[in-house]
Amino acid sequence: MEVIIKKDYSDMCDEAVRLIHQTWQKGENLVLGLATGKTPLGVYDRLIRLHREQQMDFSDVLAFSLDEYLGLPDNHSQSFVFYMQQNFYQHINIKEENIFHLRGLPDHIETHCREYETKIQEVGGIDIQILGIGENGHIGFNEPSSSLSSRTRVKTLTQETIAANAHFFHHQDEIPRYCLTMGIGTIMESRMILLLASGEEKSAAIQQSIEGPITASVPASILQLHPQAKFIIDEEAASKLARKSYYKWVYEHKDKVDDFLAKKRKRTD
Repeated sequence: MEVIIKKDYSDMCDEAVRLIHQTWQKGENLVLGLATGKTPLGVYDRLIRLHREQQMDFSDVLAFSLDEYLGLPDNHSQSFVFYMQQNFYQHINIKEENIFHLRGLPDHIETHCREYETKIQEVGGIDIQILGIGENGHIGFNEPSSSLSSRTRVKTLTQETIAANAHFFHHQDEIPRYCLTMGIGTIMESRMILLLASGEEKSAAIQQSIEGPITASVPASILQLHPQAKFIIDEEAASKLARKSYYKWVYEHKDKVDDFLAKKRKRTD
């Protein structure tokens, strides 16, 4: 796990895109796990800009969605299929056959979730998984008490989530009560995880996830066990971290190892 503290949201997004672009430049078929919500939008905007400036080609990139509301058709304005299409896919040259979504109206839920897991394995796994974090520490729709080894499955939305979504729908019976989400175990198999958080309202969840015990009560805390999980956060989200200055010092000096060794070798020659 690595903690990367940036000045503001813009710098956060720049750092996330730098890491994604760097991985893509290695020349392998990049497999992305993509989240929805407000937080990743700056990342998607910058990736679109890289494509338009001909600095990044998405023709061989594969993409998997993190979650979806159960009961919504793909073309519903609140579905995550619609979100990704509007905010990212239609602006880049990704191939339709390389886009994989959890579906809001699957023929059979368990079969659909099993097949989704199988498809991730068939393409060799997810290289970079983008995550946001809820104020209660949830990742994806894995709310507190979710199994830390869970797989892609159906989840019941909390009363708070249902209430928060109410203003997006014309009628009460349209509001989703259930969702499909990658499980925590699925997320943890990604080679790299980029968790983005901005704002003071996320600071308690960030502190508990980074410095608290690993617990199902704070699902994001499991990322402490991932060797390539990176918390990319702004100053406000980092405001409650007890070791904030230490994380900054480590990040600022981590790329100076080669210089350090070179100086040591020179002195022994």
